[in-house]
Amino acid sequence: MRILGLDVGEKTIGVAVSDPLGLTAQGICTIKRKSVNVDIDEINKYVVEYGCDLIVLGLPKNMNGTIGPSGEKVLKLAEKIQERLNIKVDTWDERLTTVAAHRVMLEADLSRNKRKKIVDKLAAMYILQGYLDRLSNK
Repeated sequence: MRILGLDVGEKTIGVAVSDPLGLTAQGICTIKRKSVNVDIDEINKYVVEYGCDLIVLGLPKNMNGTIGPSGEKVLKLAEKIQERLNIKVDTWDERLTTVAAHRVMLEADLSRNKRKKIVDKLAAMYILQGYLDRLSNK
């Protein structure tokens, strides 16, 4: 079973996919957001291409664990994806994933321009890897 991981932002969606055994996450791309329907069509391309049975969306939470406006948007998108693609959708706490992605890229001495291009994809990898690690610990 392969899993698609998404880091949903206002302008872009970072995309990652698990290996067939569900052990590791690999970054695929960053989708430029256009509209909900177009975004879901783009997501579906990767679901079909990789044969995914599950989609995990990073859920932005406030540091105190509550869900704010950004989290509400992600939950609504999760519902729409599940309805339209008829696929199970789960969420994963994404607090600090973008911070971790930036830290790794700074340590790798990537330029600001390169970091900007891959931060969402890297954040999607962190989201999906956290989810996969939880599954393997069950």
